Amino acid sequence: MSLTRRRKAAMVVHMLLEDGNTLSLGQLPESLQLLLTDELGALRRVDKATVSAVAEEFTAELEAVGLTAPGTRDGAITALADHLSPVLASKLRNQLDSVRNGDHWPVVIDLSIARLVKIMQSESIEICAVALSKLPITKAAEVLTKTPGERARRITYAMSQTENISPDAVRRIGAALAADYGHPTDLAFEKAPVQRLGAILNSTVTDTREDVLEGLQSTDPDFANNVRKAIFTFKDIAPRVKPTDIPNAIRNVDGDTLITAIAAARAGDEALANSAEFILASLSQRMATQLREDAEERGRVKKDDAEKAMAAITTVIREMADGGIITLIDPDAIDDAEGGEKRE
Repeated sequence: MSLTRRRKAAMVVHMLLEDGNTLSLGQLPESLQLLLTDELGALRRVDKATVSAVAEEFTAELEAVGLTAPGTRDGAITALADHLSPVLASKLRNQLDSVRNGDHWPVVIDLSIARLVKIMQSESIEICAVALSKLPITKAAEVLTKTPGERARRITYAMSQTENISPDAVRRIGAALAADYGHPTDLAFEKAPVQRLGAILNSTVTDTREDVLEGLQSTDPDFANNVRKAIFTFKDIAPRVKPTDIPNAIRNVDGDTLITAIAAARAGDEALANSAEFILASLSQRMATQLREDAEERGRVKKDDAEKAMAAITTVIREMADGGIITLIDPDAIDDAEGGEKRE
């Protein structure tokens, strides 16, 4: 029985589907999908010997493959775009066949998770609902997971209202998103404003830090709250550091500095005192007892000395976290846990 390569391909696809495999046939050009459908429709009964021969030939070809390249110019553009200069990558993306035919969604779908999350945080809820609907299931799930809770809930609700949206509107949304997010943006600063300001306030004295945060709170509450989460001070040790990480952290702190910080914090407000007791509770009983006695003997600590001593400890902890030696607890996780307790 003489079979064309198209007919053999149709037979292989049918065998794979019969075995319960899931094939991403939608990634093929529509012309090939139509040819495959026609060939599969033309198949009737095929004898077992022919099926075995086609399967063996397919297996032999798979085993002979040493490299799978994109195979098309569009595929090459997609594979290389992130590794080329931003200007050239943008030009090449605009040359994709799908883009020339008016469909910019492949450019949007190919964006990184971080870029897609930025869309979810920056665009209108309705636009986000359409974008999320166009993403592959697994990618959409990851993007939704990394989108802030309240906004994620609003986007998912808005998806229920996209049933009657016109194809032309979806096409125009894809074109707009591709134009705004489809190519890297040259940035003057490597880190986001929240991270930059948080790093600065970490190193300022408490009065200055609280004054700045109070001003931000009245001007832009959301930005102020995000900056607070980016800041790590002595008060944050108890809620954000794991007890098992404390011994390693204080090992890098001068003994006299540690005693000064403990003495000052125990005499400070509730948050400072909690962090001091948290440090002591995370150490061996003998060492904690010695530190308490030394701190009591130190007595009252000058404000400047207290600030410097506590800053020295938080600096060590931040450096260990930045170096991947320890992992700080996410403030959002703390807020979620507290919210869950209140709801109960």
